[in-house]
Amino acid sequence: MTASVDLPDNAELQAWRHDFHQHPETAFEEHRTSARIAELLNEWGFEVTTGIAGTGVVAALDGQQGEGKTIGLRADIDALDIREETALTYASQTPGKMHACGHDGHTTMLLGAAWALKQQPDFKGRVVFIFQPAEENAGGGRVMVEEGLFERFPMDAVYGLHNWPGLPVGVAAVHDTDVMAAFDIFSLTLTGKGCHAAMPHLGTDTVLASCQLISQLQGLVSRETPPDKSAVLSITSINAGDTFNVIPEQVALRGTLRCFDMAHKEHLEERFKQAIASLAEFHGLTVELDYQRCYPATINTPEHAQHCASVLESLLGSDNVVRNPPPSMASEDFSFLLAERPGAYIWMGNGEESASLHNPRYDFNDALLPLGARYWVELARALLV
Repeated sequence: MTASVDLPDNAELQAWRHDFHQHPETAFEEHRTSARIAELLNEWGFEVTTGIAGTGVVAALDGQQGEGKTIGLRADIDALDIREETALTYASQTPGKMHACGHDGHTTMLLGAAWALKQQPDFKGRVVFIFQPAEENAGGGRVMVEEGLFERFPMDAVYGLHNWPGLPVGVAAVHDTDVMAAFDIFSLTLTGKGCHAAMPHLGTDTVLASCQLISQLQGLVSRETPPDKSAVLSITSINAGDTFNVIPEQVALRGTLRCFDMAHKEHLEERFKQAIASLAEFHGLTVELDYQRCYPATINTPEHAQHCASVLESLLGSDNVVRNPPPSMASEDFSFLLAERPGAYIWMGNGEESASLHNPRYDFNDALLPLGARYWVELARALLV
C-alpha cells in the first residue's frame, strides 16, 4: 500500500455539509440533495447512476491494480420533519425540516472519500458509493434493493456508519453482531358503545379496556422475553374522547415493537394480536389493527466487523475503538442491505456534549468529517488488496 491519500480540505468538507444542512429534504423528496451529489461526482469524473429508489445516487470506481473484490460504501441522505432550534448560521432554510440525524455529515464524508479515492485509486477491484434516500421510516434501503441495486452493481460486501452522540469525537464503536433493533409499528382502534359517564353500564368502556390492554401488553416483554434477549414494546399515542361526561365510542392507540431476534419478534407479534383479540372479546369491542413490519434488525457479519475494527484501530488507536457496546433499540434500514450481502455498520462519536439524534438542537460535528472520510478511504484500501 502506498502513502496516505489526500482528502479534500476541511473548509471544503464543511461547505458541502453546511449546504446540505441548509436545504434538508425528507424521504424520497431529496431532489436537490441528490442533484448536488451527482453534480460533484460528475465534476470528479465519475459515471453516475441516478434514479434508483427515485432519488438514490450510485457511482463506482475501479482500482488501478487490476481485478478484485467489490465493496459498497453507503451514506443516507434524507432529513427529518423537525423544526430546527439551533440558531446556526447555516440552519435549515426549509420550515419544519432539518438534518437532525446527521445524514448531511454522512453524505459529506462519503463524498470526501469518493474524491480522495478518485485521485489515487491504488487498489484492486471496485468501490461502489451508495447515496441512499429515505432512511428515516420509509425504507429507502429496501427500495434500492428491490430496484436492483445489487444486480446492477454486484458487491461482495457492504458497509455503513452512523455518527453517535455521547461518544467522543475520535472514538468509534464496532459490534460483532447485533447493532440496531428490528422495528415494527402498529395503529389500533377499539370501538364500543359510547354512553354518559354517569351511566357506564349502558355502554362499553373503551378507555378502561385500553388501559388494561396497555398494562397487559408489557407482560410480553417482562414475562415472555427471555432475560438474555432484548425487546421493547411502547405505546406512543392515545386518542380518546373530548369532554368530561361522555365515555367515548372509540380509542385509538399507536406504538412500536422492537427486538433483535427475528424468531422472537414473530412470537411477540402473534401474542400481541392474541392479547388484543382476547381483550376485545371480553369487553365486547370491535378492533381495527394495522400492524406493519418495517425494518429487520441490523446485524453485522463478525468477519467484516473485525475488518472495520482493525482499520479504526489503525486510524484512531486501539484504546479509541469500543468493541461490542450494548446495541441500540433504535432501527436502521441499512439492515435491508446487510440482509442481502455480508458487511458491517459502525458508530463514530459525534461528541459527548452533542444533542441526541432527532433532537431539534442536534448538529453534526464538523470535526468528524475528515475522520469519517479517512475511515472510508482506509477501509477500501485495506479490503481491496
